[in-house]
Amino acid sequence: MKVMMTGGGTGGHINPAIAIADMIKDNQPDAEIIFVGTSKGMENRLVPRAGYQLEHIEIQGLKRSLSLSNIKTAFLTLTSVSRAKKLLKKEKPDLVVGTGGYVCYPLCRAASALKIPTAVHESNAVPGLAVRMLSPYVDIIFTNFDAASEHIKPKYRNKIIKVGNPGKRADRAVTREQAREALGIKQRFNVLVYGGSLGADTINNAAAEFAKKYLPNRKDVLLTHAAGVANYEEVKQKYGDAADTENLQLLDYIYDMPVRQAAADVIICRSGAMTTSELAEAGRAAIFVPSPNVTDDQQYKNAKALADKDAALLIRDADFNADTMNEAIEKLLSDKQLREKLCENIKEFAIPDANERIYDNLCKIAGTGK
Repeated sequence: MKVMMTGGGTGGHINPAIAIADMIKDNQPDAEIIFVGTSKGMENRLVPRAGYQLEHIEIQGLKRSLSLSNIKTAFLTLTSVSRAKKLLKKEKPDLVVGTGGYVCYPLCRAASALKIPTAVHESNAVPGLAVRMLSPYVDIIFTNFDAASEHIKPKYRNKIIKVGNPGKRADRAVTREQAREALGIKQRFNVLVYGGSLGADTINNAAAEFAKKYLPNRKDVLLTHAAGVANYEEVKQKYGDAADTENLQLLDYIYDMPVRQAAADVIICRSGAMTTSELAEAGRAAIFVPSPNVTDDQQYKNAKALADKDAALLIRDADFNADTMNEAIEKLLSDKQLREKLCENIKEFAIPDANERIYDNLCKIAGTGK
C-alpha cells in the first residue's frame, strides 16, 4: 500500500501523522509512505527524523485580522490544489491521510477530486479550519473528542468515527505502586509538573516559586518538575537553594513518561490533544494549564471538554501562579474522593485501541486487507 500523509506546522498535527504512519508500517512493513508539508513547518525537522520522505507544497495559514497576507493565502490555496493534483498523479497513492493544519487542505481536497480514498484525523475538541473545510470531501473524519462532532455540519457527521489519538502504546501497564518503587519515591504524595519538551514559562515560574514558598512545609509531597531541555539551567537558577530540597526532583526532560505518570497523584501540565489522551489512558488526576499561544485557543477547548465532565481541573495560563498552583494541589491532595473521581472520569476519554481502529478503517476505504 502506498500512503501520502499530510499535516504540518506544529507538533500537534505532525506527531499524530507520524504515529499513523508508524502504525501502518507496523502492520504492513512494505508500505510506502510519503509526507507532504510546507518548507517552513516543524515537519522539516520531525518527519526526516522519523525516517520518512517529505515533499513540499507552498501554502500558508489565514490571518485572523485583515491582512494583505490573506490575499496571498487565497491565491496559494487555489493554486496549491492544482499542484497537489500533479503530485498525486505522479505518486499514485492508494490512500491520503491528513491530520489538520492548513497544509492538509490542498492534498486532501485534490485527492478527493481524483477519487483517491481520503481520511482526516482531528485530535482536538474543536476541529481546525482545514478539517471543517474538508468535511464535505473526505471519506472519513476521525475524531478524538465527542465534542468535535458538534462543529461538523450535521449532513457530514455520518463520516465521523471516534477513534482517539494514535500513538505508541505501553507494552505493559504499570501500577502506581510499581512505578513508585521503580522511582524510589518515599513521600506519601507525588506531584508531577511539566510543560512539554521545551518547557512552559508560566508553569516553570510557578513551580519554582511554589517550591520556595510552600514545599518546605509539605515534607509528605515529592515535587517532580521537568523544566524542559531549553529552559533547564534558567529554571534551576530561579529555584535557587530550593533546587536542593530533599523532596524535589528537578529534571530537564522525562524519558520514562508512562512510569512518571503512573507514580503521580496529581499532574500539572499543558492540554495539547496528545497530552490529554495520554492522561486519559493513564487515568491520572490532572490540573491543566492550557497554552495561550495555540491557534483558536485549542488547548483551552481540550481542557474545558474534560473539566466540564469533572475529569480534570482547569486553570487559565494568566491565572496560574505559585498561589493558585498550591490551592489546586491542596484541593486534590486533601480530598481522596475528588482525586479518584477525576481519575475515573478522565478514563472515559481513553481509547486504548485507537491504533487498531484507525488502521482497520483506513484499510476499508483503501480496499486493502490487513
